[in-house]
Amino acid sequence: MRSSCVVLTALVALAAYYVYIPLPSSVSDPWKLMLLDATFRGAQQASNLMHYLGLSHHLVALNFIITNFDKKSAWSSGQVKVTDTDFDGVEVRVFEGPPKPEEPLKRSVVYIHGGGWALGSAKISYYDELCTAMAEELNAVIVSVEYRLVPKVYFPEQIHDVVRATKYFLQPEVLQKYSVDPGRIGISGDSAGGNLAAALGQQFNQDANLKNKLKVQALIYPVLQALDFNTPSYQQNVNTAILPRYVMVKYWVDYFKGNHDFIQAMIVNNHTSLDVEEAAALRARLNWTSLLPASITKHYKPVVQTMGNARIVQELPQLLDARSAPLIADQEVLRHLPKTYILTCEHDVLRDDGIMYAKRLESAGVEVTLDHFEDGFHGCMIFTRWPTNFSVGIRTRNSYIKWLDQNL
Repeated sequence: MRSSCVVLTALVALAAYYVYIPLPSSVSDPWKLMLLDATFRGAQQASNLMHYLGLSHHLVALNFIITNFDKKSAWSSGQVKVTDTDFDGVEVRVFEGPPKPEEPLKRSVVYIHGGGWALGSAKISYYDELCTAMAEELNAVIVSVEYRLVPKVYFPEQIHDVVRATKYFLQPEVLQKYSVDPGRIGISGDSAGGNLAAALGQQFNQDANLKNKLKVQALIYPVLQALDFNTPSYQQNVNTAILPRYVMVKYWVDYFKGNHDFIQAMIVNNHTSLDVEEAAALRARLNWTSLLPASITKHYKPVVQTMGNARIVQELPQLLDARSAPLIADQEVLRHLPKTYILTCEHDVLRDDGIMYAKRLESAGVEVTLDHFEDGFHGCMIFTRWPTNFSVGIRTRNSYIKWLDQNL
């Protein structure tokens, strides 16, 4: 009996040690976030083991763990019609809000899910429920894009999928089929999906051949650059829950089919050191000492290496491509973008990406709403149902949908 108690106590202690990570009290539901983070870390470690044993690519295994037991069929409720189809060969899930006789044409949002360009699905319950809520509350048509993922494809194929599906949807006959008002269409996405949405927005508003322009873009904690992994938010949240800095850098390297040996060098900004001539022209666009408010920058110093590793940018020129890093786009490109909503979270390495993009857009004359949540963490907006329901998840979703309702 005594030995059983000792073993049980040891197991409980080990579990507590594994689950616990230091989190600030200001984050929403910290103990629940620890459990969620521990679950995700466990899935990552299991997928890494499968990769090591030669059973599966680690990202394929991780995505299987995340999505396989959470996918929902296209189930229509009394208010929202849900169908799976494809737009020009790209799988999409379409959510059609309830018809209103007084409004024969609906507004619409093309939504792009997050997941580091490698994980997630338009068909998992979290995104299915988000898009269902958007369709019902906005009386809108929501097109959720099931773009291909790493390691099946790499940059820029994810962008190509999203562009292809959206161009197909914008055709007059397709909009007519879904009773969509061509003047009330927006693009949106979270995390890596926000990255793809921002890239699509920049491309579409430069395309003179597109008759139907986007009315709004809504970017939820978007990832927007890979040149500086030592912004204040990266430094502040280096080991935070869900998306620590190392994991974000690894997603970037995987997106570009790069060498994992580059990760540690990129973490300390060796890929954009002063001797890397290719990055010189873009550094000014990421000068966070001028793009971020003093309240954020006052406790942090820029990390600028004198000597670094020029080989990284030479082998991964995608790092300097505005399609992968919309934050570094030319001012002239930004000037043509539509009204923009950017949601950022305090406890997120990507916080400053969103704040800097808002500043650059404002400087270009774009109307921007920056919606910041002091208790938010990366990914929080999709966590609105038990057992992964967070108060900040509900508040961010409500704020996001409210903005769309008022501006789309």
